[in-house]
Amino acid sequence: MPFSAQPPASGERYALSASLDNARHLSSLLRAVHFQDHATCLATASGLRVTVEDAKCIQANAFIQAEIFQEFSVQEESVMFRISLSVLLDCLTIFGSSSLPGTSTALRMCYRGYGYPLMLFLEEGGVVTVCKINTQEPEELLDFDFCSTKVVNKIILQSEGLREAFAELDMTSEVLQITMSPDKPYFRLSTFGNAGSAHLDYPRDSDLIETFHCNQTQTNRYKISLLKPSTKALALSCKVSIRTDAQGFLSLQYMIRNEDGQICFVEYYCCPDEDITEAEL
Repeated sequence: MPFSAQPPASGERYALSASLDNARHLSSLLRAVHFQDHATCLATASGLRVTVEDAKCIQANAFIQAEIFQEFSVQEESVMFRISLSVLLDCLTIFGSSSLPGTSTALRMCYRGYGYPLMLFLEEGGVVTVCKINTQEPEELLDFDFCSTKVVNKIILQSEGLREAFAELDMTSEVLQITMSPDKPYFRLSTFGNAGSAHLDYPRDSDLIETFHCNQTQTNRYKISLLKPSTKALALSCKVSIRTDAQGFLSLQYMIRNEDGQICFVEYYCCPDEDITEAEL
């Protein structure tokens, strides 16, 4: 009997219960935000959001919509807990990170509420493994307040264009400088490494650019050490939305299509590097 068809044991009431026919849909997204050991999980009726932060400068969010799950039930308005992301990923891939063709690991996930562990029931080839992962009280998360009305510039491009750029740019540079402008150079990525400065320009009519909405010229620098974790999501994605607000905060939203053709999103927020002067720009 598939996990989604199994009723909970009598008398048991879960604040969160969810099932997936293929646990890789979840583990691949979580790997895309796995740059710190711990994550904060928030479940609402719309789905599951897993948030990872570092040094109050960068935040990554993996969104798994409720429709992706075969079953997704939240008994409260929201359910929130902190968990070891490293342990969660180890459990999700307990049968191996890549299954044989035609096989997959089914997952049922249950959480009773505050103070209880997150329970995972994993089944592959008739073998069932049960994992209990301790949960912690969630910490307060950064609020980047990145609503659409505050976005100054926005570009949507095919991910292959950004992957090629990251492969070509000099990663010995401490910062990546991003210029977005309604006029030339339109969209420019710059580095300042051991070999000197390097610039990569994209014309607004480039085949790689799907949407180009730039209201004003902005040049901001971001520490490459903060942006590097986002390359995990970039490698999985088919499109990326690059947005900045008036303060120079950066949003990188990656659209990821799973094996079944379903769409999920991973979003990175990054603070600009303030250790520069106008003269350097």
